Amino acid sequence: MPDSDQTKNKGGNEMASRLLHGAVLAGLVALGVGTAMAEDLPGVTATEIKIGNTDAYSGPASAYGVIAKTEAAFFKMVNDQGGVAGHKINFISYDDGYSPPKTVEMVRKLIEEDHVALLFNTLGTPTNSAIQKYVNLKKVPHLFISTGADKWGDYKHFPYTMGYQPSYRTEAQIYTKYMLQQKPDAKMAILYQNDDFGKDYPAGVKDVLKDKYGKIVVAEASYETTDPTVDSQLATLKASGANVLLVAATPKFAAQAIKRVHDLDWHPMFFLTNVSISVGSVIAPAGAENSVGIITTGYMKDPTDPAFKDDKGMNEWRAFMTKYMPGADTTDANYAFAYGVSMVMLHTLKACDGDFSRENIMKQATHLHDVYDPILLPGITVSTSPTNYHPIRAMQLQKWDGKTWVRFGDVIEGTSS
Repeated sequence: MPDSDQTKNKGGNEMASRLLHGAVLAGLVALGVGTAMAEDLPGVTATEIKIGNTDAYSGPASAYGVIAKTEAAFFKMVNDQGGVAGHKINFISYDDGYSPPKTVEMVRKLIEEDHVALLFNTLGTPTNSAIQKYVNLKKVPHLFISTGADKWGDYKHFPYTMGYQPSYRTEAQIYTKYMLQQKPDAKMAILYQNDDFGKDYPAGVKDVLKDKYGKIVVAEASYETTDPTVDSQLATLKASGANVLLVAATPKFAAQAIKRVHDLDWHPMFFLTNVSISVGSVIAPAGAENSVGIITTGYMKDPTDPAFKDDKGMNEWRAFMTKYMPGADTTDANYAFAYGVSMVMLHTLKACDGDFSRENIMKQATHLHDVYDPILLPGITVSTSPTNYHPIRAMQLQKWDGKTWVRFGDVIEGTSS
């Protein structure tokens, strides 16, 4: 066939293909399916967007299960108010028991069977580590995940995974600097969970101490999430002669650690990871009096702090809790955390302006500027960029006085290593 005839034929085929595509698209719109469905956007129809989540409703970290329950209630509130850009939110959350293999199973179900548009606030460092490569391979937005491991800021290798809370490593750096200021003769012991969550803490200490690490840190002990207690580890740490203790543990083990340190009649300068400072799920079970003097960092307003009794953001949260989570324990900061991070997710969805393609969701998530989270302490905001996947980078030291966490010093802007 002459080249000119081939060109004519090719042009005719392209024209027919475009006409056919246009007719199909017009037909779908006429049927009320909408352009989103016509373009086959995962998890999106003309009236709905699916958001996936996994949380520890059971298992060793089950104290965090209330986070996803609050998020489900939050999105119900959003739907009651009309949804986002005409779309109701279908929030699908599964229990992974804080078990990485179970997380893999549930996330595959969310992506391959439920066809969610994105994952939001999936809980835990070991569990998110198990799905990170898979989710990025599938190019599914993996947003504002519920862990402060420093590695969630690795935008170069994992462009679809973004953290939310401050880096554990930065947190440990802050504790170490304060220790050196207050205790020149410091001998530190560290108890940490044996995973990327826990290991960020000795790493942060080492960032500050450098070659003095082996001299100042006199003992380390780790535990597995399957361990029944951390009693023996703490007895060993006390025997080292340490006068400073850093505990990087999830709520169950943090409460055990506080009580055990008290029972051992040990009185070190006591630093506790900020993921386990909830009055309802940690301090109360451990004993409020047993916890006096513990130092941590905060980036959220404490529901038990009288300073926030008439705070606008906290009153907004309390009104939500009264209507959508009646009877819940409002001394448990996990409820407040969930409300705040959900507000940021809602802001991101609204910024999409009706375009819920995965590409646009990530674009909006990486262009946040001083976004409102009503639960954050004064002076702390949420900001991201294509090269900054650590939305919250500031914290403030605080100490337990027997009734509440008392903040002291300035808000400290951290930079992740």
